[in-house]
Amino acid sequence: MEELDSWLRSEGIDDIECMVADLAGIARGKAMPRTKFIEGLKKRDMKMPETLFGLTIHGDYALNDYLRETEQDVILLPDLDTICKTPWQSEPTAGVICDCIYENGQAVEFSPRQIMRRVLDLYRNEGWQPIVAPEFEFYLIDRQENVESNPIPPRGRSGQRDTGSSPFSIDSLDEFPAFFDDIYDACEAQGVEIDTLIHEAGPAQYEFNVIHGDPLNVADQSFLFKRIGRQVAIRHNMFCTFMARPYPDTFGSAMHIHQSVQDLETGLNIFASADDTDSELFHAHIAGMQKYLPAAMPFIAPYVNSYRRFGTGLSAPTNTHWSRENRSVGLRVPSGPREARRVENRIAGSDVNPYLAIAASLACGYLGMKEGLSPSPEFKGSAYEARGRALPEHYLEGLHNLRDCKPLAKVLGEAFVATYIQAKEMEYESFGTVLSPWENKYLLLSV
Repeated sequence: MEELDSWLRSEGIDDIECMVADLAGIARGKAMPRTKFIEGLKKRDMKMPETLFGLTIHGDYALNDYLRETEQDVILLPDLDTICKTPWQSEPTAGVICDCIYENGQAVEFSPRQIMRRVLDLYRNEGWQPIVAPEFEFYLIDRQENVESNPIPPRGRSGQRDTGSSPFSIDSLDEFPAFFDDIYDACEAQGVEIDTLIHEAGPAQYEFNVIHGDPLNVADQSFLFKRIGRQVAIRHNMFCTFMARPYPDTFGSAMHIHQSVQDLETGLNIFASADDTDSELFHAHIAGMQKYLPAAMPFIAPYVNSYRRFGTGLSAPTNTHWSRENRSVGLRVPSGPREARRVENRIAGSDVNPYLAIAASLACGYLGMKEGLSPSPEFKGSAYEARGRALPEHYLEGLHNLRDCKPLAKVLGEAFVATYIQAKEMEYESFGTVLSPWENKYLLLSV
């Protein structure tokens, strides 16, 4: 405690942000002075209402027999391994990610970070250690006063608006050099390990990759990265959006999840055999994803807009086929040596809560390994128009699949899954109360 207080003093930090991720992956919590933070750590009396884990994206609450209207408090336990500077604040500020427990010491089962811990415990009980690496695609859009206005690309250094016609262009990266410099600086300050930056196919669409590692640590970094992107963009008079498909006529934004599994004792990748061939566990992991991802869709395609991203020929697969070095399938196996043997989940969108998307993707693979499943034959050719192994075509179909999937609910927690489904149904009801531009255009004066 003294060492922490000494570090905060030496950095001139007198404000601390204590954060948790809600169901949408949005940072919730409270800010407090350094002295209050240190005192709260000692007394364990930093609290928030449990119902924040039933909060919908439109500000309502999913309350039920599990998450009650009494709004009991939960205790915030800062994970001091995550404490970091918050560089965009005007005064020296630090942020820390918190776990949540009840008064009796029991973990709060609705917390997305706890869902990740729950899945990792299942792996560790088998002597396995998952390794993941996410790739985040996002758009920079012009700052507009009306948030309901259609997005447009910002003007770059050249004074032009990007048309999205130059995927992988180095010159397109140079359009916003100050923004990306600040992104790198903020990531360094917050311990977010990113490597590759590329210009994607959409207008002012970019991709950052988070370096592979332990899923909880990587999810923490992903949670911080999305906040970094939004906050730094505001400082540069832009917005950064991770919405799955902000433009109806161009590419969506994905969060591809690369995942593999190591043996806890040896550190070896169990997805490849000694002769460098695929192991049975690797095939079972893929088979589990094929079987259970259609039920896990509410975690990897969490909004109505998420389904707009799926479409033929737009690098957004509509299936759970698997193949090597084939981006038209939902489950791609990249080439590489034995230690890099992995599967890439290309279905998840960038609009996900990283904790829940990564945990759900790993849960599907875990179930396949435990059940000893076998995958379909490796798919050859373009899978965009292929039949079979189709993903749900509609938001409600994904919710229906999740509700009927008892194995996935057992892994993730039945109370959590029931509450999550309720929150998503409430969001869909809220979505249905708003007239769309299509209705106004074709129905208002015609029917």
